[in-house]
Amino acid sequence: MNTYNLVVLDMAGTTVADGGLVERAFASAADRLGVEPGSAEHATMLDYVRATMGESKISVFRHLFGDEAKARRANTAFEEAYATLVDGGLIAPVPGARGAIERLTAEGRTVVLTTGFARVTQDAILAALGWQDVVPLTLCPADAGGRGRPFPDMVLSAFLRTGAVGSVRDIAVAGDTSYDMLSGVRSGAGVVAGVLTGAHDKEALAGAGATHVLGSVVELAHTLAELEAAQ
Repeated sequence: MNTYNLVVLDMAGTTVADGGLVERAFASAADRLGVEPGSAEHATMLDYVRATMGESKISVFRHLFGDEAKARRANTAFEEAYATLVDGGLIAPVPGARGAIERLTAEGRTVVLTTGFARVTQDAILAALGWQDVVPLTLCPADAGGRGRPFPDMVLSAFLRTGAVGSVRDIAVAGDTSYDMLSGVRSGAGVVAGVLTGAHDKEALAGAGATHVLGSVVELAHTLAELEAAQ
């Protein structure tokens, strides 16, 4: 019998390979707000974007621009640029990711996909991959009260909305950034797995509280089965 019947997976970097589209979309947004490409300001901002991969994008822009109106303009520009790049076919699944999701589902686990992007961008990614029906629930920060990672809200929303498990300890969370790990830890999830297919390395993932660090999401089903067999 399964224990970890709710599996909450990040998208970009974990199940979706975006080939650096976040940085390209940021450059477009920064340019629209008058940040000169190649300038020290641009480099500093880009370093922050890289360091905060996985965090809600509007939160990132609030930090960078310090003004709500500017942050919202930047976020809109970012989402528009990212959607254009997605429509251009510059996105693909992480190798084996769809099969991994299907295996978890076949084992009786409920899989939920989460993102730090806005709903319109999340839907564009799902459509580009043909994943609209691959899971029963997808969540973005707006679906969970507006707070994205590192807050636990999306994980807890998945817990409440699916009813798949009776305790948060029976949730498994997987992601490629320290923000994914913090979100999982703060939710009380029993398994918080970092994957090495995205933004952050083993040390960053472990430092943020990962219970496991895997090569990719493809290894997750086996890891959960091993944990359950040992219980």
